[in-house]
Amino acid sequence: SISANFDAFGFYGLLFAMFSIVCLGSSVWGHHMFTVGLDVKTAVFFSSVTMIIGVPTGI
Repeated sequence: SISANFDAFGFYGLLFAMFSIVCLGSSVWGHHMFTVGLDVKTAVFFSSVTMIIGVPTGI
């Protein structure tokens, strides 16, 4: 932090985590569309990507 005149601990890790969540999060929009009749391969893809982002975000 500039106002406190010292570097914030884990600043770059925080930036990386936020950027990763945004990138992965933008690819999971399809998990909201299970009622529209997605084919099995598409549903598996969105389920997998949802788990990939959901588990680390929850931890």
